[in-house]
Amino acid sequence: MIKYFQKVIPFICLGIVSWGSIAQEKKDETLETERVIIVKAYTPTISDAFKIKSTPILNDSVTQKKKQIRYSIFSVPVASTYTPAKGRAANIDRPKPIEIYDNYATLGFGNFTSVLAEFYSNFQLNRSDNLGLYLHHNSSQGGIDEILVEDKFYNTSLDLNYTSRSRDYTYGIEIGAEHQLFNWYGLPETPTLTQEEIIAIDPQQNYFGAKLGGKLQFDDLYFKKASLNYRFFGDAQGSIEHHAVVKPTFEFEMGNSLITTNFIVDYLSGSFDRDLDPAQEIPNDYGVLNLGVNPSLVILRDNLTLHLGAAVYYSIDTENDDNDFFIYPKVTASYRLLDDNVIAYGGLEGELNQNSYRDAVQQNPFVSPTLIIEPTNNLYDAYVGLKGKISEVVSYNFRGSYISEDEKPLIVNNPRNTLLLEGFDYGNSFSYRYDDVTTLVGYGELNVEISKKFKLGAAAEYFNYDNEDEQEAWNLPEVKASVLLDYQINKQWFAGAQLFYVGERKDIDHTVLTSPTLPEATVTLDSYFDANINIGYRLDEQLSFFVKGNNLVGENYERWVNFPVQGIQVLGGVTYKFDY
Repeated sequence: MIKYFQKVIPFICLGIVSWGSIAQEKKDETLETERVIIVKAYTPTISDAFKIKSTPILNDSVTQKKKQIRYSIFSVPVASTYTPAKGRAANIDRPKPIEIYDNYATLGFGNFTSVLAEFYSNFQLNRSDNLGLYLHHNSSQGGIDEILVEDKFYNTSLDLNYTSRSRDYTYGIEIGAEHQLFNWYGLPETPTLTQEEIIAIDPQQNYFGAKLGGKLQFDDLYFKKASLNYRFFGDAQGSIEHHAVVKPTFEFEMGNSLITTNFIVDYLSGSFDRDLDPAQEIPNDYGVLNLGVNPSLVILRDNLTLHLGAAVYYSIDTENDDNDFFIYPKVTASYRLLDDNVIAYGGLEGELNQNSYRDAVQQNPFVSPTLIIEPTNNLYDAYVGLKGKISEVVSYNFRGSYISEDEKPLIVNNPRNTLLLEGFDYGNSFSYRYDDVTTLVGYGELNVEISKKFKLGAAAEYFNYDNEDEQEAWNLPEVKASVLLDYQINKQWFAGAQLFYVGERKDIDHTVLTSPTLPEATVTLDSYFDANINIGYRLDEQLSFFVKGNNLVGENYERWVNFPVQGIQVLGGVTYKFDY
């Protein structure tokens, strides 16, 4: 539109000027002409500058303002029978929690007239105190082939414990009693005994024991914990032993390190009815007091864990007035080379081990009550190893050790005593011989845990002994191996297996007469393999049945010389769990 007017206006102006000129010409015909000249000097001026607006305002009359649009939805109801359901969270199948019972009882019977009985009960007195009771009995009436004397045994123990917990400390008290019965049934083939001599033998041995212990533990004190344990042990042959151990522990932090100090007071005394030298009436009494302190420092640095410590002992022989001073290293370290997959570890540790009559009986119940008891000086145990995980289900542990021990007790067979004929004087018992022994040990272990239902473990050890005085490391094997299996077949059925292999051992052969200048004759005990399997059926959460088979290979191997074990042993029973 604007452009249109721009084209039309010049023509209109031209027409007006032309019309004015014609009219002037007509008027000039009667008027005189006069020429006027106006002269004025040129004076230039500068106008004010102005800024062009970035958004100019349009004054065009054609520009129209946008109208506001108004709209609404015309809703028409539609008949429908659909009703949407309310949303809700999906259900998660939670496993049923395992019922845990505070009490159980087990009773089983098997061949060789064997009996297994166990009872455990826990009484929750209140929120902080509880009382526990444990009874164990295992016995057999014997029946080993070609045994000339009684070979029955039984082992019974009863333990009671009381524990109280509070905000600042915890304390507990434990008492117990035990009774063991064994027979020295391992008579040698030579010399041959007459029927009257065999009937006259009383091979039965009874062991009695009692213990009393207490513990105290604090949560926020430098005096961290303390324990006191006393044990009495004796037998039907007049042997008596008292053993008391006190161990207070102090612990405090220094920066990022933890300092722990253990104090040890270990007192052992006892006597045997038979003298060391019956002719000179030298009594076989023993008494040892060991006083020790064991400070240690724990250092944690990223993947490194370091324990720096030492143990210092002062040992007093109260019977022989012989005192000794011992210092042992206590250094261990572990380093994570590859997280939990590869962990390197090593250590150098020593200890003063207090040997006792009870320890000898637990290792070999056929020892004679004529032992010489003294401590073992374990100079050091130097070891290095690797452990970790091959995968999420397979773990391993490999270790090599070099051990040096002074006065290590070695179990040897006793010769026949023709002067004093007690039940253990027929070459059918064992005693201690002490020697300085160094041992090279190689150990390997693999564990497979596919799930909580299946677990498999295998371990093997190799020993190489070097003795100073004795010609052999008596009754110590060079090879030991074991395989342990635990399998939960389904909800009701479960099974397990324990397989053991022990290599050859050597003992003294007293049937061969030798002179004092010649080495003692030896006898080699064959290696043996022992397979034990158990199968069980769980009727419900409380009642289950089991069958156990021991020594299923059926070999009457000799664990100790002249002492064969029972053959295939089968025992079945029931276990019941309950709450009061």
